[in-house]
Parts: sequence; C-alpha cells; structure tokens
Amino acid sequence: MRQAGRYLPEYRQLRKQARDFLTLCYTPELAAQVSLQPIQRFGFDAAILFADILLVPHSLGTGLRFVDGLGPRLSPITGQKDVGALRPVQEIDEVLAPVYETVAILSDALPRTTTLIGFAGAPWTVATYMIAGRGVPGQIPALRFIAEQRDSFDHLLGILTKATIHYLQRQILAGAEVVMLFDSWAGSLVGAEFERYVEKPTLEIVRALKKVHPEVPIITFPRGAGQRLRRFSRSCCGDCIALDEQTDPLWANAQIDERICIQGNLHPEVLIKGGSKLVRTAQSISDNFSGRPHIFNLGHGIRPGTSIRHVEILVQTVREYRPGRIGSPLVCSPPVHGHK
Repeated sequence: MRQAGRYLPEYRQLRKQARDFLTLCYTPELAAQVSLQPIQRFGFDAAILFADILLVPHSLGTGLRFVDGLGPRLSPITGQKDVGALRPVQEIDEVLAPVYETVAILSDALPRTTTLIGFAGAPWTVATYMIAGRGVPGQIPALRFIAEQRDSFDHLLGILTKATIHYLQRQILAGAEVVMLFDSWAGSLVGAEFERYVEKPTLEIVRALKKVHPEVPIITFPRGAGQRLRRFSRSCCGDCIALDEQTDPLWANAQIDERICIQGNLHPEVLIKGGSKLVRTAQSISDNFSGRPHIFNLGHGIRPGTSIRHVEILVQTVREYRPGRIGSPLVCSPPVHGHK
C-alpha cells in the first residue's frame, strides 16, 4: 500500500534533499520522483501520488508540521471559533497548487500502461487529526468534540467534504486516472455515527465526483469497518472498496456485490516474514477473489524494515500465478494515509 517510504533506500536518499517532509510534498519535482521510484524498481501497474492526507487541513489554514519519529502535529481545533476561522474552500489552491503540478508531471512521465492514482483523506479521518492535533488511538478527542459540540463538528465536516471534492476534482483535471479516499479511522465510529460521519460524506464525495467525471473510478477505504462493509459497499463505496488486513477475504467475497472491485488485502506482517507463507497467502487471496474484479494489494502500509526482496517475490508471485479465471490480478499499492 505505501509505495514509497523508509523501506526504499532511494527514497531515504531523496528525502535528504528536502528541508522537511512538507517541503518534499510541496516540491513537485521531488514529489514526482518519489512517486516514480516504486514504479522504476518494481513495475507496479499503478502509481500513487506522493502527498499526505493532512495537506487539505493545511490548505485550510491549520498549522502543520512533521516531527521526526513522532509524526504530524497540527494546531488543534477546539471549537466553533477555530472552525469559523478556516480559509474558504475556494482559496485552498493557493497552497495545493504544487500537488496538482506533481500530478501533471506524473501524468506525462508514467508509461501509458501505468495508471495514476490520486488520493485524499476522508472527512472523518482528517477531522480527527485536526481536533486532536495529532494521531490518537481511539479518536477520543474527536468523539468528545462530537458529544459536546456536535453543531461545530458538523460544520467542520461539511467544510472538509467540500474541500475534498474540490481537491480530488483538481487532481483529476491535472491527470489522475483513479482517485482513492482513505478513511483510516472509520473503525472508531459505530452505529448511527458511522452512517453520519463515514457513509454520508463518502456518498456526497462520490456523487459529486461522478457528476463531473463519471468515467473516473473511485476507490474507498473505510479501514476497520468490519461487518459494516456490507452496508457500506451497497450505499456509498464507489467503484472499488479496499479491505484492511483484518477483513476475512471469504466473508468479503460473499457479502460484497460481485460487480464491485475489491482491493486488498495481504497482511503487512506476512510480507515482512516472507518465505513460503508469503507465496501461499498471495495465491490464496488471488484465488478467493478470482471471480470478480480484484486489485491485489496490502491491507495496510508497507512497514519500515520490510525486505525489498520480499516485495519482489510478492510481485512475481501475483504476476505469474493464474487463479481460477482468465488473466491475473492487478498489482498496485496506494498508501494508507499518506504519511511516509
């Protein structure tokens, strides 16, 4: 899933050329090189834009920095005053223009046979970072914010939904052929809250994009949704639904309409360990989804320290293995939430 990152030596070398992570994201020539590195090394069938899901809140005026070893740090949203102070959606391109330039560079540089995937974070997941100021297990700050200031939270989610639609539309205009929506913390919501803050904004984004760009496939990834994937896949999933590594492929294959593409879902630990289990598991996943459209992928990001040789073996296995259908699954690898 995470195509570039600390497991690639060429990425680590290029990372040194940028002053910090944000500079790397906002320097089109460098960001394009990072996006191309996995294609040049492994020949994946699709390339993912190198960016971060937190560029959208940054473009809205939220302070953002990345601390080595700790991850992102944002200026927290504490109430309606902070929500009301966010920059208008129509002004976010002043910050995000370099991202669109990166997409345009990649569109020209990639082989015609390699699909270019753009992406964004889903409103719920992005909102959790904006409220907590960082990633927090369980998303307690965001859940408390909803309980105490629901109107302000709804206002924030509405802004993020509109900004995400605009951001992805601009990526498509710049050359993205597929877009993916990452709801990395969808699993922290249950019941009506899941429907209100995961399903509803996802459906709004999918409908808005399809209205203007009906030909562009949309992949959605409600990580941690579990059995709620059944309803999600029938109500708002777009053209393809990505599975996390905890989802049982047999269950997913039986519960999700066979016309919907499935992306996933090898466990990253299996890739780390390698060996015969890696080959057998990859073949089993391919067999399980052989009767439907399937993009072979991980269920979470490639972890630092993963052997490049294991990635090579995985790609070779998927390309050479022929499950019970004509052809073989695609090999592509978008990041889970963009943090490299």
